[in-house]
Amino acid sequence: MSKRPEKKNNGENQNVKKSRFLITVNVVGSAGPIRFVVNEDDLVSGVIDTALKTYAREGRLPVLGSDAKDFLLYCANAESDALSPLEKIGSHGGRNFVLCKKQRQLQMTERKPDLISHKGVSSWKAWLYRVLYF
Repeated sequence: MSKRPEKKNNGENQNVKKSRFLITVNVVGSAGPIRFVVNEDDLVSGVIDTALKTYAREGRLPVLGSDAKDFLLYCANAESDALSPLEKIGSHGGRNFVLCKKQRQLQMTERKPDLISHKGVSSWKAWLYRVLYF
């Protein structure tokens, strides 16, 4: 009969397990939700990253990208602002979330397409741009 080596307790309680739970993330523009298990102590930024990786792995459309900084996570059950990326996901008690892409604003360094058309010649691209953006 062999003995198992005893683990030393270094002052920590070995029986304490981190609370894990299943969350549902609805991605705006996607057909259905993404479900995965997270730890209560996981940061919102990590949850966004996991959701984006799962979304890409499943080959869902539209293609979102992989930069978690471009997205906001909202608790679906609360009428509140987006969750802070540094918050713990378990701090709200919610299990249902909505993932949205941040609205990108045109920066001053970016150039708008030239809309100057030649005399008497109209461009359908210029017309379309004027209709959509003015």
